[in-house]
Amino acid sequence: MPSRKTPNLSRPMSGNESMPATPQMQAPKKKGPKVIATLFVIFVIIAAAGWFWINWEKPRIAPEPLSPELTTIIQNMPGISDAMIYVGLKDIRESKFWNEVVPDSIKNSPLLSLGKRTDSLMKAGNINLTNDLDTLLVGFQRSGRKQQNYIGIACGPVARKAQAPFLKSASLQTAEVAGRQAYEIDSTLWVSPMGTNRLAIASSSNMLEKFFKPSGHLFERDSTTASLIRKTPYKSHVWFALASPQWTAGALQSITSQNRDVKSVGNLNRLQQISMSVKFDDNGLKGQSEWVYKDRQAAFFASTFLWGAIKLSSISGTRTSESTKELLKHLKVSQNLESVIVTADLPETIFKKSGKKE
Repeated sequence: MPSRKTPNLSRPMSGNESMPATPQMQAPKKKGPKVIATLFVIFVIIAAAGWFWINWEKPRIAPEPLSPELTTIIQNMPGISDAMIYVGLKDIRESKFWNEVVPDSIKNSPLLSLGKRTDSLMKAGNINLTNDLDTLLVGFQRSGRKQQNYIGIACGPVARKAQAPFLKSASLQTAEVAGRQAYEIDSTLWVSPMGTNRLAIASSSNMLEKFFKPSGHLFERDSTTASLIRKTPYKSHVWFALASPQWTAGALQSITSQNRDVKSVGNLNRLQQISMSVKFDDNGLKGQSEWVYKDRQAAFFASTFLWGAIKLSSISGTRTSESTKELLKHLKVSQNLESVIVTADLPETIFKKSGKKE
């Protein structure tokens, strides 16, 4: 058999022979620029969406109108209000929630204390504010660093029980103010009857005179308070408007007195105004609180923090009590321009459960 010759690999190649083809190695494509471009586009989209969200005016709950009677009273209040508080006790007492859910211990407890002297005088006159007060509106004005002036109107059976003979016998002094008789019940409480269903109350006779002789309209004079009241959704049961940063800071100081660090959390120390309103609904409680900041960025930061705090407190495994977790589930937080809005829709079952546990 013919023998096979093996090629001589060591034999040098002649000039006529070509080199064998070898595969070419391609350089790896650089992905860096594309990744950076993609990330930049994503960042721009997120930033644009954030800017749009911060500057987008969200829908609000349609506010209830003020009654003509209450509008007139507020319009006649003097000066510029630091805080204004309204309580419609008659409407509250007639609500299903008050009659079926609120425990008797709360119904029978004193609504507020006006000092030992005034409290004893009301007891002597058989005046129980929880039952004898139908509506109460009070406006506060700061004078100096510490003094608080106020003017208000109390309506209901309390006015019929506190007529001239009773007030005269209980007063420290009397005075005629703008053609009306006024009585000093305490060093910071003056009372003047306005018919059989109204009492004007004030910190001084001077505040009464300014109210009886109004100069202009408060809604035109005090745009901040007017705006807060206008946007407040529930106006028939309980609402308040804190238009002064000093009052807002004081309210936060009372709330956070047990924890000084809380004031610096969530931009709470940058709050300008606060309003809140509560409605005793047939199915529970509805409420809204609006926190107004200097700018939209501060409001967005605060809303984000509050939303996260509520979500973290609501998850299982935290130390938050089950009743509180149930309540937090019914809270919603949103940023609306310069405001943080917290809404609550609390069914009566929450309060019935907590009452049984107690």
